[in-house]
Amino acid sequence: MDKVIITIAPTGNVPTRDMTPHVPVTPEEIAKDIVECYNAGASVAHIHARDEKQRPTHRKDSFAAILKCLDDAQCPIIRQLSTGGRHGKSLNERSENLTLNPEMASLTTGSTNFPNMTYANSPELIEFLAGSMMRKGIKPEIEVFDTAMINNAFLLAERGLIKKPLQFNFVLGIKGALPATPKNLLHLIDSIPRDSQWTVSIIGSQHVPLSTIALAMGGNVRVGIEDNIYYSKGRLAANLELVERIVNISRVLGRGIASPAEARDMLNLKKSDAGT
Repeated sequence: MDKVIITIAPTGNVPTRDMTPHVPVTPEEIAKDIVECYNAGASVAHIHARDEKQRPTHRKDSFAAILKCLDDAQCPIIRQLSTGGRHGKSLNERSENLTLNPEMASLTTGSTNFPNMTYANSPELIEFLAGSMMRKGIKPEIEVFDTAMINNAFLLAERGLIKKPLQFNFVLGIKGALPATPKNLLHLIDSIPRDSQWTVSIIGSQHVPLSTIALAMGGNVRVGIEDNIYYSKGRLAANLELVERIVNISRVLGRGIASPAEARDMLNLKKSDAGT
């Protein structure tokens, strides 16, 4: 099996300091956690930004500040910027950070329900984001909350709006979307082309067992406070220890840990000075 690509999602849009003191919210804090997680084995950083009041933001300058901190630290991790809908609604807001030309960005190819909101991604928005990424040479990670989103990605590829091989992230366990079960994971894996890379983001109590199943099947894993604020029942997690646990499980299963340079090859990314 290929080496494991571990993605760290340190912040997200939902966790607050009232929920956990471990969530990084300033550019310096976010970058510090990413660097520590890179040193522990993460090769991709899924990045959200916060404003001066610690609220989710789409602003380009907020994302740029995080990237500058990573540059200053000479961290070669792959930067994957979020185009999620909690921090912006309009086409321009959702795509503003793409002007920073990251190697990767998230692309959710459909709408779904979250516990307290509808996560709306209209066909117009999806095509706009996909087209923007295509023109800039940004690799989309297709965020899958429902099986229909896989077929939507196929349709985009047929129209030349995204390039194969595709990269999928299966998000399981959000209330209102697909439950985190082995059966659902197997169905998703069986629904994508064999040459695709795939990652799991497991929310909630099934994070460890279902991530372990994914690792045993040759998949990749995303971890971080964005997805789980608890390490175990009643104990809040730090980003670093979430990465360390997946590294340990991977090694027990005989999987090596991919460096950013190796992950770039596996994901068919454009070459970056940071990765050489």
